[in-house]
Amino acid sequence: MQELGFIGLGKMGTLMATRLVDAGRAVCVFDTNAEALSALADKGATIAESVRELSNKSDVVFASLPTPDVVRSVALGEDGIGPDVAGKYFVDLSTTGPRVAKLVADGLAKRGMTAVDCPVSGGMSGAKGGTLALMVSCPREAFEQIQDLLTILGRPTFVSEAPGAAQSLKLANNLLAACALAISSEAFVFGVKSGLDPQIMSDVFNQSSGRNTATVDKFPRSVFPGTFDFGFSTGLAYKDVRLCLDEAEALGIPTPVGNAVRQILNITQSLFGADSDFTSIIRPYEQWANAEVRSEEVKGS
Repeated sequence: MQELGFIGLGKMGTLMATRLVDAGRAVCVFDTNAEALSALADKGATIAESVRELSNKSDVVFASLPTPDVVRSVALGEDGIGPDVAGKYFVDLSTTGPRVAKLVADGLAKRGMTAVDCPVSGGMSGAKGGTLALMVSCPREAFEQIQDLLTILGRPTFVSEAPGAAQSLKLANNLLAACALAISSEAFVFGVKSGLDPQIMSDVFNQSSGRNTATVDKFPRSVFPGTFDFGFSTGLAYKDVRLCLDEAEALGIPTPVGNAVRQILNITQSLFGADSDFTSIIRPYEQWANAEVRSEEVKGS
C-alpha cells in the first residue's frame, strides 16, 4: 500500500485528507495549524513535524495550499520537499496558475519526483462527498498510477501531459463561476428593486436561458437566507480571477468582462474582508440599491 502525505489542512484540505483516511489509506499530515493536525490524528492520520519529514515518509504527497507562493515554497523551498524523492509523486490540488505549475514540475523533475497538476472544483460539499471535479495534467503513466487515489476525492479528468494545462482549465472555470455570480447579483438586485420575489426569479431563471451555477445553487443556499456561507472566501475568488487575468494578459488576450468582475471582487474584499464568503459579492450591490435579495419563503421557514 502506498504511503500518502497531505500538506495543507484548510477547509478543503481537511475534507480531502479525511476522505483518504476514511478510505483506509495510510496518511501522514502536516500543517502549521495544530488544531487541524489534531483533528486528523483523531481520525487515524499520523503527524509529521515538517514538510521534509512528510516527503521522506510518503510515496505520494498531496498539497492543498492557499497561494502560488506557498506552493512554490513547499515544493522547492529550503524547508520544503527534500532531495531524496526519486520515483515519488507530488499532487498539487491548489490553484496556482500554469506558470507556477511548470516551475514546480521542472524543479521536482530534477530530483526525480513527478509533479501532478490537479486543481479541483466543487467546493466544500464536493470535497466532503467525494464528488469534486479534478483536472489533471501530468505524464499519462503517472495519471494511471494514481488514478485510483484521485477517485477517492472525486472525478478525475486527464487534461494533458503539458505541465500547467490543468491550471489553465481551472482558472478558466473559476473565471466563468465568478462572472456568473457577479452578473447574477446584478440581475437579482435589479429584480428585487423592481418588486420581484427572488425565489420566483430563481425558479424562472433555472427553467430559462439565464440558468447558471449561481442561480441553481449559490443564491438559494447562501444568499436568499442571508447566511453567506457557501464555503469559498472572497480573497481566494479574487486571487483566482486575478491569476486568470494575469495569464490572459501574458498571452495578449483582452479580458474586459473579467476585469470588471475582478474590480467588484476587490470592492467586496475591501468592504467585508478577504475571509468573507464569496457570495458576499452581492452585498455591495444591495448597499448601492438599498435592497436585500432575501426569499420570503426562506425567511418564513
